[in-house]
Amino acid sequence: MASFEESLKQLEAIVGKLERGDLPLEESVRLFEEGVKLSNACKTDLEAAEGKVQILLKQKDGSRKPEPFPPPSDRE
Repeated sequence: MASFEESLKQLEAIVGKLERGDLPLEESVRLFEEGVKLSNACKTDLEAAEGKVQILLKQKDGSRKPEPFPPPSDRE
């Protein structure tokens, strides 16, 4: 199974190919399907990492509650 970074790199390459718009329909659909699978895999990895971070932030006495991450536009 590919790492998060590898999956993301593959997804970026697929998006680049699709954005050019010069592929035949069948190839575009195949790449889109592959991109959806990679996107789902990345999402699963990110959710798992977020869960680990939330566990690490929680104090033994339960006094600290995890806070949601701000949207990407707020972090830039």
